[in-house]
Amino acid sequence: MIDFVAFGIVIDDVVQPDGQTFMGVLGGGGPQTAWGMAAALGSGARVGLAAGVGADFDAASLRPLRECGVNVEGVQAVWEKTPRAWQIMEYDGRRTHIWRAPPQASATLPVMYQGARGLHWGLHPENPDLNSAALWQARGQIISLEPFKPPDEPLDENTLRQWVTSCVIFSPNWREAARISGHDDEPGMLRRFRAAGCRILALRRGEQGADVWDAQSGVGWRVPALPTTVVDTVGAGNAFCGALLARLLTPDRGVDSFSAANMRAAAAQAVAAASYMVEQIGIPHGLPAPAEYQARVAYALERAVALRI
Repeated sequence: MIDFVAFGIVIDDVVQPDGQTFMGVLGGGGPQTAWGMAAALGSGARVGLAAGVGADFDAASLRPLRECGVNVEGVQAVWEKTPRAWQIMEYDGRRTHIWRAPPQASATLPVMYQGARGLHWGLHPENPDLNSAALWQARGQIISLEPFKPPDEPLDENTLRQWVTSCVIFSPNWREAARISGHDDEPGMLRRFRAAGCRILALRRGEQGADVWDAQSGVGWRVPALPTTVVDTVGAGNAFCGALLARLLTPDRGVDSFSAANMRAAAAQAVAAASYMVEQIGIPHGLPAPAEYQARVAYALERAVALRI
């Protein structure tokens, strides 16, 4: 039974701030999100990855996910070239995404994925593709969305409402949230997202951790980033989003029962999963050792701070 689905594969050619390059890295958000889901659940048995790839795709690159037990039957060859992009990183955390081979179509979702409880993917501001989100939400499935980059200008009221009401969890990073909302202060951001109808706002803040809000009540939790050796930040936000969704949707909880305590626990799981993603280039092979993973979760839980606006 597949309960959680992540979408998208892009082959990343990563340029680090110091000029180092890492070519042909499995990316695109979907693999990192699936890994985060599996890490938070302790197994990939309930996790699926759906993506369209080209005839040039090397299936061996999926090995790290298979080692976690993630189902990859949703990775299908649907066009000639696999989507590929430069990921140019800056010292301040900014990233420039430049397509080398853009995506052309969507893969068909396997039947065994169609009943998933939670689904996550990224939005491109110029082509957000919200129709699928609305369809799945109407069927009672929980949608989690993250922007891939900030829009050129703040969103107007109608567009912002379409974005945040097409999902239950909306997770921008700080720069994206500031551009989307037109505010560079957190109270201003939250008021704008709340007025648009946002439910769960997971604001990713890089080395400062993350703030996870019940946007309508104005109650949230700030969880710290974990101390670790940062090698590459690409994919950390995806892993965060995957773990957050997987832990918010525990088997005995539905969309209307997200408690403050559950949000705190899920946020701690999310920063723990992200901490592993930054420690190497690409996806970790296998899942974290359970004791070490729980120690990282405990670190975040102990330092979580309640928020209210």
